Amino acid sequence: MAKYSATFRSGLVLALAAALLGGCGGGVAPAANKQPIAIGGVPAVRLNYKYEADVPGPSTDTKNVAQDRNAAVQTDFDASRPQELLDRTIESPDKQHVLAVYHRVIDAPSEYRLDMYTPDGKALKKLTSDMMAVHFPESIKWSPDSNTLAFVAMLRVPQTELSTTPPASVGDETEIGVATPAAPAMPAPTGILVFRTEQVYIAAADGSGVKPVTQNEGLIYFYYVWSPDSAMLAALATTMREWKYFEALAAGKGEMFVPQGRPRVIEKNGRERRLDDNQTSILPVWAPDSSKVAVAFSVEVGTDPQHPEKRRRDSQIRIYDAAGTNPTQAAVPLRNQLLISSAAYDRGLHQLESSNSLPDNAASPTPAQPVELSTLPDESELVSYNPIVEIDWTSDDLLYFKTAFMMRFVRESDNVTSFARWHRLVLSAQAPAPTPK
Repeated sequence: MAKYSATFRSGLVLALAAALLGGCGGGVAPAANKQPIAIGGVPAVRLNYKYEADVPGPSTDTKNVAQDRNAAVQTDFDASRPQELLDRTIESPDKQHVLAVYHRVIDAPSEYRLDMYTPDGKALKKLTSDMMAVHFPESIKWSPDSNTLAFVAMLRVPQTELSTTPPASVGDETEIGVATPAAPAMPAPTGILVFRTEQVYIAAADGSGVKPVTQNEGLIYFYYVWSPDSAMLAALATTMREWKYFEALAAGKGEMFVPQGRPRVIEKNGRERRLDDNQTSILPVWAPDSSKVAVAFSVEVGTDPQHPEKRRRDSQIRIYDAAGTNPTQAAVPLRNQLLISSAAYDRGLHQLESSNSLPDNAASPTPAQPVELSTLPDESELVSYNPIVEIDWTSDDLLYFKTAFMMRFVRESDNVTSFARWHRLVLSAQAPAPTPK
């Protein structure tokens, strides 16, 4: 009787399930028809990824295009500012304001000043005080909404002011040694905090409200990028001691110094969160919805004890939640996938070379089909296995990264770039855990 009861109950359950799934069309929707979960609402630690090797590079070019100097601003400098030289102008995305980056003839090299102009060449306001020196002018960035400007500045090296009026000659009505009053100029702002190392400052679009959003003296902030919603900055910073050490190391080799820093998120109110203790020279990127930051790390992690001459490189992309009360992070290890895809790429290259069908200006070879491997390829034998040099987050679910062999020297003609390859991660949300009944 007990056996019969159990069989009856099982049959009843199956019948009910069949009725629910195969009943009217307005019932439970098939899983395939469910809408995908937005990546922005998923914690970084709950993301899945799929690695795709040797894909076409991202079509969206997110890099800043070099700008010509605004002609009206240049005319103003030529006519009324003889002791100041305009270096470049940076127009806001909405084209309502133009930032003038300039220096005085007495300023120390690589120290700059900032003024805000209208597009028709009318000076609006000075941003920097006489005690501030703007560094890394190539890193100055407008926020996407055109409301805020970010730049890096520090304490200016003291310089002796020069007279902007030529001395009077004999016979002039002006007394010898007394300077003729100059035309009134915009006053420089005062009361702005300055530091002995490079800090990040922000200002309003009209040049007002200049303030430091970092106040970590001893750290050098050398790169930053706005989030797409203009609310935060992702930045790289390193200590002054590390900067000087690696700068001297590069100079000794005749190489161009490429700084490395620890990634962090900086809010407009000055709140800062360091994302990682590891350093990287690969510039961080934002997710298009501003919910996350991606940072790549590609470093040598030691040598094989049995073969000291062989180096071992570890490559990872780490994704961090940018906000929230309990932000998470996730690491995507890429060493094994890159080794396998590089072995396939090399086989495709060898096939082209052996068939004598590789002209001098040939494009990248098509990778050979991956083969089943019992052990990982030896990285020292792969010419196309190289570190990550760039990342680009083009859409919520597509994170691109480029690997390449790169050498940068003081003399640009000696620079080398080879085996540049784009790959990508296809991101998706992990399935939610079943709700306990």
